[in-house]
Amino acid sequence: MPKHTNAPGHSPALTKTHKLSMAGVAALGAAALAFTLVPSNGSTTTSEAAASTTPVVFSQQQIKDTKDSFASQLASADLAAKSFTAKKAADDAAAKKKAAAAAAAAKKKAAAKKAAEKAAQERKAKAAASRSAQRAKVKAIAVKTYANNLDGWIHQSLDIMAKHGIPGTYDGLYRNIMRESTGNPNAINGWDVNAQNGTPSIGLLQVIQPTFNAYHVAGTSWNIYNPVANITAAANYAADKYGSMDNVNSAY
Repeated sequence: MPKHTNAPGHSPALTKTHKLSMAGVAALGAAALAFTLVPSNGSTTTSEAAASTTPVVFSQQQIKDTKDSFASQLASADLAAKSFTAKKAADDAAAKKKAAAAAAAAKKKAAAKKAAEKAAQERKAKAAASRSAQRAKVKAIAVKTYANNLDGWIHQSLDIMAKHGIPGTYDGLYRNIMRESTGNPNAINGWDVNAQNGTPSIGLLQVIQPTFNAYHVAGTSWNIYNPVANITAAANYAADKYGSMDNVNSAY
């Protein structure tokens, strides 16, 4: 709360209302003094008027009217000052209210922007997670598994053959496997001419080592006893010599 103290040698600051009131009082006092100095019954002659200036004589009613006029003017000035002060206070209040509203709107806008940015980041993170999950799902689907038996070996070999453009069908492979080895991947022919020459026929499709090496298909094992590698190499050899394993019906 401001303190109403006066510094030595200084008088309090006057408001506009005080200044107007003091001016009116001073003017009224001066007029009243002039009226009282002139006798109400004074009279002049033409010669006296010529010799000196004779004060104007006012009646009591004129003095009263003048006082009333000054009082009215003072009241009007006071009312105008109060009106000005009230208007200024209202303008200040309106300006403060407008500034507060603008600050609140800016704060609300900043909060909305921050919320929107956060939501966008969450959507982006969610989309990235969804894409990652989708890729993992696709990858999981792409990894095909095969049973570790004759059926699984034939299907896996057929998929590899398809990638390398090697013709052949399940029936053609199965038929020749059953004739050559009855489905035993470790079967070895130790009595035919190949065995006599030191290169016995080995595996599901009874392939000799030189033929296996020459027709080995990339992506399969180099072990001639490996079922998938043995089938695929034999199918590759049959495609080169007979057009397809499907065309082989006896020893080849």
